[in-house]
Amino acid sequence: MKLSISTLSLLLLAGSMADASSLAVYQDQTIYDLTPKDNYIGFAKGVKVKCEGNTVALETMYDCPADKRLCKELLSLKETQQKLIAIQANTKVLDEIVSLPRPTTFDAGAWIESARLIGTEKAALLTKAKKASEALTLKESAFKKQAPSKKALALTQRCPKELELTIPYGYVSFSTAYEADMLNDEEMIKVTQYLSVTNRSGIDIEADTAMFYYRSAHQYVNPIHFNPWIVRKYEPGPVRTYRKSMMKEANLEMMAADEENAGSMPMAAPVASYEDAREYKIQDLTLPSTGVPLNVEVLSWKAPLKCEVRAYPYVSSRAFYVCAFKPKFQIDSNRWKIRSAKETINENAVGEYRDEHYNLYAKVEEDIQIQRKQIVQRARETGIFGGTARKKDGFVLTLTNKSDKPKALTLIDRIPTSTTEEIKVKLLKVSSDKKVDYKMVKDGKIEMKLILAANESKKIEVLFELSYDKDMKISY
Repeated sequence: MKLSISTLSLLLLAGSMADASSLAVYQDQTIYDLTPKDNYIGFAKGVKVKCEGNTVALETMYDCPADKRLCKELLSLKETQQKLIAIQANTKVLDEIVSLPRPTTFDAGAWIESARLIGTEKAALLTKAKKASEALTLKESAFKKQAPSKKALALTQRCPKELELTIPYGYVSFSTAYEADMLNDEEMIKVTQYLSVTNRSGIDIEADTAMFYYRSAHQYVNPIHFNPWIVRKYEPGPVRTYRKSMMKEANLEMMAADEENAGSMPMAAPVASYEDAREYKIQDLTLPSTGVPLNVEVLSWKAPLKCEVRAYPYVSSRAFYVCAFKPKFQIDSNRWKIRSAKETINENAVGEYRDEHYNLYAKVEEDIQIQRKQIVQRARETGIFGGTARKKDGFVLTLTNKSDKPKALTLIDRIPTSTTEEIKVKLLKVSSDKKVDYKMVKDGKIEMKLILAANESKKIEVLFELSYDKDMKISY
């Protein structure tokens, strides 16, 4: 019988597809599809298993296969445990020998030599016991990081074809991280995105294709239909008071805690790809259950960058660098590592989308010192004209550049703003020894552009006036 080339190709393709494996990691669970070579699953907990769509039971293995990585780890742990037990047993036997009745005749030399030998042997046993105990503690800790259980699980029946493992939340997890490299004197930024994957499920994973989704596998959407908006004559109803039972309050607290908890590599490096916003793929992924994060570069791109030193004295006395750019891809995580060439600027910087840009809060400007003090007591009235009270108030900003270099600074402060015609607020002046470049924006926001010379100290006075009915009391 002769097979055509096309038929042979189809058979080879079917064979390769039969052995294909895949991994899908969601925010609430992980699904691992594979063609098993044997009944061994791993040291898992809470895992659900289906063979060709049918649920399969699991059982605890009495003899763990010696060729499996975690079985070797557990065997080493048990050998250390057995060694400690043997040392403790030898120590106990030695203590029992020492406690035996003494002979009727006494040979001082023999007793001295026996005491020396017994003491030396007991000291050696105690030292060995301490080392074995420390080794056991380390191995138990290492195994606990790799797997949630010390019991190996296996299929109760052979699955010759596709096996689906559903691994509970938390055992396989991933996160994205970003690194920003500021180039050309902060005029260009190079953004590198990484995918960090951790497996502590107790199942060593090998997947031809692995997908990572920033969404839950279980999503329930309530059916919504149009309802008319009815206007009715107002009729006050009876006032009712309700008292929550202690059980209901406890249930609400438990629900809130559950919501909070839910919200909340020596081989060739795998390659990750950006498939879509909040979706990533890794081909030929080897992910042993070690509890050690596997970091994979996803993509890298450059964008024009604009940085400035900014300060908000009404909130904080510290100035900081903020850099803005337009991302070429969606940013999934707001935690960044920032560097310039080989210098690390910030290991834990924060970013956010704002005003059609992505703002990266790079570092604190330590050379600029800012003080803000009131200059008029708020309780003091400056005059009453007719039925209107006028009150002046303000503050003084003292800025100091402690550096030997000039510093450019954008200063953002505020005066009160009113939402009613009954209270009016007017900016009287923003003054200093030299003219201040400022502009009044909406909602009482004042933006000032300053250049502080080396070692210069500058004072800026901001004065405003409030007008309101003399019988009115105000607060701000």
